[in-house]
Amino acid sequence: MAKSKKKKKKQTRELVILIVLIFISAGLITAMFTLYQQRKKLAGQSAAVPIPPRPEETVPETAPEELVEQAPETMPEPVTEAPADENLLRAEQVMQEMTLEDKIYQMFIVTPETLVNHAVTTVIQTGNMTKQALEEKPVGGIIYFSQNLESEAQTTQMIADAQTHVQSVNHHIGLWIAVDEEGGTVARVADNLGTTAYEDMAAYGDRNQKDEVFMMGTDIAEDIAGFGFNLDFAPVADVYIDPNNELQDRIFSDDPAVVSDLVTAMVQGLQNSGQVSATLKHFPGLGAENGNTHEDASAYIDRTYEELDTVDFVPFRGGIEAGADFVMVGHQIMSCAEDDLPSDLSKTVITDWLRTNLNFSGIVITDAHNMNTITENYSSGEAALLAFQAGADIVLMPDDLDDAFQTVYQAVGSGELSEERIDESVRRILTAKAKHNLL
Repeated sequence: MAKSKKKKKKQTRELVILIVLIFISAGLITAMFTLYQQRKKLAGQSAAVPIPPRPEETVPETAPEELVEQAPETMPEPVTEAPADENLLRAEQVMQEMTLEDKIYQMFIVTPETLVNHAVTTVIQTGNMTKQALEEKPVGGIIYFSQNLESEAQTTQMIADAQTHVQSVNHHIGLWIAVDEEGGTVARVADNLGTTAYEDMAAYGDRNQKDEVFMMGTDIAEDIAGFGFNLDFAPVADVYIDPNNELQDRIFSDDPAVVSDLVTAMVQGLQNSGQVSATLKHFPGLGAENGNTHEDASAYIDRTYEELDTVDFVPFRGGIEAGADFVMVGHQIMSCAEDDLPSDLSKTVITDWLRTNLNFSGIVITDAHNMNTITENYSSGEAALLAFQAGADIVLMPDDLDDAFQTVYQAVGSGELSEERIDESVRRILTAKAKHNLL
């Protein structure tokens, strides 16, 4: 009886264990089946989704945007701002080495005779006197006239010697070597050195052929650059309005649209090679003048701003849009400026009209300050100071360079003219020189 009970108890325990094992086995089978279904489902999805690239691979152009976000190691580098203009950076570097005196002298372009205080009547070489003067007065440039140009070899040597010397001293800043080479009536190089001669600008205005004028500008630039000139005071951008104006056939036309088209072509031709800078002159326009700024004590033009804006300014706008490096401002007094000042001494004309309204960011140069409309009314120092206060960058041909320099230098010391105003101009000048490989 005892044995029967033990046996029965043992059978019951084995049955319980068997039932437990069956339940465990069933659970395992269910889990395995579920896992199998999940993997099968994932396998089906993976066939439709591209495999993310390895770090060394690039994301295909057709990859969905979300996949690019999941693989940040393959994203392109963030876009950064373009580096600052190299010419401007070079200008800033040179300016840091310059004294106030150095910077002020850069704001003058003079005749070689003025540079040596007229110790000689006519300069035809860069001798020791000129070299010493360039070291003591590191001017921004030299303008040569007919009397300085005797032959091709002499002219080339004179200019090369000047450039070589200044670039070995005074922070290695090269010179603007300027000339009036408009073609036609005003052509110093063609008249004296036998380069190609051209008709007066009025003849080109009559034909109104932009390609013809472009080629003229291109050829003039090639001719004068061959001797070492890098700055041409051309083209004339005035509109023929008053028949008594002093420019006459130097003006293309009485139609501002024609003048604008031909001025644009001339600027593009002159600057095409990158060796010569063009100059639009004589802002805000001499075409309505009835007099002569070279000979008269003053030149007054009675004209409304609306007339200037719709006629006189049209060619200047065209030349500025074409990329002219320089604009020359004349000595004419404009009634609508309401300051009774020659235009190149007027803040209204230079800063308000030319800089702001016409959006010119290049170099503003005055017309020659040895002309009667300046010398009859101002000392060289007074005129230079007024021009710089008005916003001009360069004074051309002061009658007395020493007086002009000293007056401006003292004005900075007294606070009458800020050094920031000087720096603004010198920065423009040096940036343009860097473009011409003069730094």
